Amino acid sequence: MATEVLCNVQNCKYWAEGDKCVADSIFVIGERGRIASDVEETACKTFEHRK
Repeated sequence: MATEVLCNVQNCKYWAEGDKCVADSIFVIGERGRIASDVEETACKTFEHRK
């Protein structure tokens, strides 16, 4: 099953034209544990700086 993941962080190694994330897998964590109240309490740990 194909899943489209969007990302607008252009300096990430996995960012592609059209704001697509091309990583094989995505790892998102909660900033305060396993339960988030809103989007600001989450972070993408898949990010790698584009060289």
